[in-house]
Order: sequence, then C-alpha cells, then structure tokens
Amino acid sequence: MLFQPINRNYHDFSIVRDKDLCINCKVCIRQCSYEAHYWDESRQKVMHDNAKCVGCHRCEALCPTSALLIQKKKSEFKDNALWKPEFIKYIYKQADTGGVLLTGMGSPVGNIPVYWDKLLLDASQVTNPSIDPLREPMELKTFLGAKPVKLEFGKAKDGSPKLKTKLTPNIELNYPLMFSAMSFGSINFNLHIAMARAATELGICYNTGEGGLHKTLYQYGKNTIVQVASGRFGVHRDFLNAGAGIEIKVGQGAKPGIGGHLPGEKINAMVSETRMVPLGSDAISPAPHHDIYSIEDLHQLIFALKEASEYRVPVSVKIAAVHNVAAIASGIVRAGADIVAIDGMRGGTGAAPGMIRDNVGIPIELALAQVDQRLRDEGIRNRASIVSAGGIRCSADVVKAIALGADAVYFATAALLAVGCTLCAKCYTGKCPWGIATNDAKLAKRQNPDVAAKKMVNLVHAWGHEIEEMLGGMGLNSIESLRGNRDKLRAVGLSDTEMDILGVKHAGR
Repeated sequence: MLFQPINRNYHDFSIVRDKDLCINCKVCIRQCSYEAHYWDESRQKVMHDNAKCVGCHRCEALCPTSALLIQKKKSEFKDNALWKPEFIKYIYKQADTGGVLLTGMGSPVGNIPVYWDKLLLDASQVTNPSIDPLREPMELKTFLGAKPVKLEFGKAKDGSPKLKTKLTPNIELNYPLMFSAMSFGSINFNLHIAMARAATELGICYNTGEGGLHKTLYQYGKNTIVQVASGRFGVHRDFLNAGAGIEIKVGQGAKPGIGGHLPGEKINAMVSETRMVPLGSDAISPAPHHDIYSIEDLHQLIFALKEASEYRVPVSVKIAAVHNVAAIASGIVRAGADIVAIDGMRGGTGAAPGMIRDNVGIPIELALAQVDQRLRDEGIRNRASIVSAGGIRCSADVVKAIALGADAVYFATAALLAVGCTLCAKCYTGKCPWGIATNDAKLAKRQNPDVAAKKMVNLVHAWGHEIEEMLGGMGLNSIESLRGNRDKLRAVGLSDTEMDILGVKHAGR
C-alpha cells in the first residue's frame, strides 16, 4: 500500500488572541504581510493561521486593544542531545521541498561563544585617574587609510613649519562607526536615503552594498563608500568617483565562499536602473570575482580602481572571517589596499543558506585580534586600517573591537533594529512587515526616511556618548589611545588557547 508523505507543518510561533479584547477591527489583517490573519466571513470575526506567522510582532505592536500575543510555540519534540529541534525541522522542510533553505540576519547558533560577552574592560583608579568627557576634551575622530611611518617637516618661505611627507587619501569619521553594506534592492530606497542622511549629519560613512548607488544619492558622496562586488552591479566610472572610498567585496561573514542572490521580485524599476539589470530578473553574484584568482590579480584590481578614481580616495577590501584570515589580510595589505574590512560569521544578510550561515567562518573577535597582530608583527600595520564587522550589538562591542585592533567598526543589523526590525529573519521573502527588506510599494511606505534617519542618528549619538564614558573610565582621552591596546581587556571563562589568540589576559591578572 502507498502512503502520501505527511506535510509536517512545524511552525515556530503561535498567535494568541484574547477574545474579550479583540474588536475585529482588522488592523492585524492589514498589517500582516504574510497573511497570518484573515477575516472569516461565516463566523464574522478575525481568525489566524499560526503556520504563516514569522514572529515579526507587528500585529501585536499595532493592535489598538492589545488583544494579541505572539509567542514561541509550546509544543516540543522529545529531548534528544543529538537531534536538536532545528535539525529535525530542517529535514522535514527539505523532504517536502527538495531545496536549500534560506534565512536572513545573523547567526543565532548558541554553542559558539560570543567573545564580546567574555571580555571585560579595564577601569581607572588612583594612579591612572579617570577622565570626565562632559568637562574634558575627548577625541573620537578616526581616519581610515594608509598612514606614513613618520612625518618629515621643512620650512615654508615665511619660516613656518611645512609638512614634507606626502599623505595618502584617508576617510575622516567623527565617530569610529559606519553603516555597513546593505544593497539597494535588499533594503528599499527609503532606507538608503535614511542611511545617507544620517551618515551626513553624523559625519561618518555608509556603504552602498553591491547594488550600486541611485543617482539621486550622489549628493551624499562625501559620506558614501561605494562597493564593487563580483556581479559588478551598478559599477561604472561615475559611481566609482561618487564616494569617499571604494570597497572591493571579496567575502561576506554570513556566507563566506558563496555569492549573492537578489530575487527578481525585488528588482523594481529603480533597482533595475541602478543595478543595470533587466526589470524583474534575478541579480546573481558569482561566488568568485572572475578577475581575482591571486594576490597579483587583486593588486591589479585595486590599482585599476585607484586609477579610475584618480587616486583621490582609499580602496578597501572586504573579506569574510575564515581560518587563515591573518595571512589573507597580510596579502591584501601588500597588494595595496588602504583598508581591510573583516566580516565575522554573525554578520547579517538578506538571504543565505541557513547551513552556510551557521557553520562557515569564525567569530569576528578571533579574526580581528589575529589580523591586527599579524600586521604588527610584519611591520605593515600602518599601511592599512582595519574595519571590524559582523555582530556589533552595542557601544561596548565597539570599544572592545577597537581594543582588539580595529580602527572602526561597521554595523548594519543594529541600524535596522533602530528603525523597527524584529529579526524575524525572513528578509529574502520581500514581504518585510516593517517596510525594510521589501520593495513592495505599500510595505515600503511604512518607513519614513526622515524618521528612520533620525533614529539612526540618535543611536550613533547614544553610542558615541557611551564610548566617551568608557574611554574616560579607562583614563583615555582619545580613541587612538585604545586602538590595539589589549591590556585594557581581560577575559572571563576562556581557555588559554582562546586568550592567546585574542592576546588578552584572564581577569584578575
């Protein structure tokens, strides 16, 4: 006898509706882009389908009578140390679909340590008094790019000092922070406007991602880093000359070693024009750059981009944090890169195979410490700045990253959280209920660029104040004094090997 396969609908969330509070106003129906709520004509009331709920919490947040509660589904599998529920669900879904399961945002895997949480900052006491940033000067200004080994001065005709050393182009930031690469298409135009305006007001930079730069945003070029990825979407001479820096994207922390994919459903007229791809067609980035198969090839591309931009801006190379990242970074610097951006495995993404996101790459903390130390050991640390990315959650993470050797940090998920993201990890569907990772005109209207920009500005201002307080608490009056100063860090609960890689001592020593 033949049996039909069972479609096991093991959803993650349950919608709890208080019948006494629900007034059948249909707000939840209008707000849910996944159609988890619907009107039942026969019963004349609003009903819901738990299987369609992704846990975005928008209906719960906007319900006028607080009648809704979104919670984790209480039904559980039988305990099994080997077969965790996520693996069981993966198999059920793949048995039904036969496809690769996509997901978004950063990796939630819990068995890999978050090293930021295992590191503690030093504090000043009697012999090294603290500094009050409210009443004393505190410098957060950061310059990204190659630095000279030494400065030589001469005298001008009037006898005043004159700098003889020729300086290379640098990016000037008022804070050691930048909005990380989120391409136009993966997030909508309203968010790109918001990032551009926020970066300009803050005196920092935002990264275009691999989707090009819409022509109306060229006016924000002084606060823009333009990205060149394997697909070369939207890359042309005007684009390369529009920004304050150029970044070659070789790898991404959420999906090292594989390319990108923007579904055709997200390619509207504006995205099509900017990316220079047909309307409605998939934009697929190959895994490798087909003109980079060696350090020599990378060297050639770096200087081709410098030539195209008339040597006015620094060139960055972004790589994923992998096992041999220190050696790779050394080669990148020797190839002529002015900035090395390292993206850890917890970096966010609009779409990635779940198995890749959760099992490939290494945490940014380990990669950052090793790259900084390798460049110092080889005597070339001054030839490039290091930008850390992938899982930066708060100002303390920023301070710890700089103590481990970063010049500045990229952050993206935190910026999206600031404008309403709830980490439902369904960015790839194009149905983002908060109007962020969607190009659906009705959904995108949920993001007002002015409001979003203000929230991003507020977040950076808050982080900046906290960074100043932490610096002052360590007795430091500039971010420069913290860079690579690992003596300001102590570890808790880490092995000798982990502390050796990070270059820190255990707390109490």
